[in-house]
Amino acid sequence: MNREKTHFGYEDVSVKDKAKRVRGVFDSVVDSYDLMNDLMSMGVHRLWKKSAIEMSGAMKGQHILDLAGGTGDLSLQFAKIVGSSGKVILSDINESMLRKGRDRLINEGVLGNVEYVQINAEQIPFSENSFDCITISFGLRNVTDKDQALRSIYKALKPGGRLLVLEFSKPTNDKLKSAYDFYSFNILPMIGKVIAKDEDSYQYLAESIRMHPDQNTLRSMMDSAGFDRTEYFNMTGGIVALHRGFKAE
Repeated sequence: MNREKTHFGYEDVSVKDKAKRVRGVFDSVVDSYDLMNDLMSMGVHRLWKKSAIEMSGAMKGQHILDLAGGTGDLSLQFAKIVGSSGKVILSDINESMLRKGRDRLINEGVLGNVEYVQINAEQIPFSENSFDCITISFGLRNVTDKDQALRSIYKALKPGGRLLVLEFSKPTNDKLKSAYDFYSFNILPMIGKVIAKDEDSYQYLAESIRMHPDQNTLRSMMDSAGFDRTEYFNMTGGIVALHRGFKAE
């Protein structure tokens, strides 16, 4: 594929159009987003995110950037951990998702140590060496230039800081892969049609997962961006993987 084109699910689209297409997907599903996450993962996404929080090493007083933070699942927990002396930036490229996350955290009583910033992960608008930890949860596959995003994240981290990427990945068992494929392309879009009134967006979700780099490829991309001590942890048989890497001290 040439540099003028990229993937939007299985469709080839102009690089300059992908972010707009992705924004349209999330504008469409924002009101049913949390319910759909629970339904399509049978609640297991909460355990995946809990593991990411635990692996982050977040501590009181630290500064954390939650990229593609959506409705704020990770930011809510990070805000409790870093306390009043710390800072969490809940960010998303999509204004409607960011607004949903802000309203949710305010309703949860989170005030003072969380800021809300609309951010493209490819162009993080903070100074070099700003954050102790940066997370991106189920968002990297939607980024147009993933390599550029990883370089941007690396620059924004403090020396010794860490990146955690929680993302759908590739099942490690052939039988599980077959069952997962059937679910993804037959059941998931139907759930989206019934609950979110949007079959196409969840068809895109399934396709975007298949187009996302596998575990080892993503680890190599992190290495190429400069990250040290990169590793990944498969969850639910590789349906999801948690990648972690550090900025050299």
